[in-house]
Amino acid sequence: MFVLANNVKLAINLNLDGAYIPSFNKSFSHLSYNLKKKFLIIGSGHNLKEIRHKEIQKIKLIFLSSIFKKNINYLGINKFKNLSNNTKLKIVALGGINKNNLKKLKLVNCIGFAGISFFEQKKGPTSEAFF
Repeated sequence: MFVLANNVKLAINLNLDGAYIPSFNKSFSHLSYNLKKKFLIIGSGHNLKEIRHKEIQKIKLIFLSSIFKKNINYLGINKFKNLSNNTKLKIVALGGINKNNLKKLKLVNCIGFAGISFFEQKKGPTSEAFF
């Protein structure tokens, strides 16, 4: 899948698979575009207000962070679970995911996870590590 960040119109013109709308992008202009049936619009959020905004933007999947990494957007498991249960959007977990806390993702409502440092490790995940 090939997705372009923060430029839905260009993604459509390049006939890409979708577009990513970051949490800071509050625009609704993409709603007036003619989208092909399988064009996927994804986004990101860090709190309920941003999630609701992404629902209005009609995204299909949201990256929600940060579940484990203690940064400015830190949620923790309980707050992450509360936010993910308050939306019908498909949720992808972000932030501080490693082999030691991977099984904890079963406690929250997410369809998967993403992370740079997790995939930079020398050994990848095993099939029984997640679901």
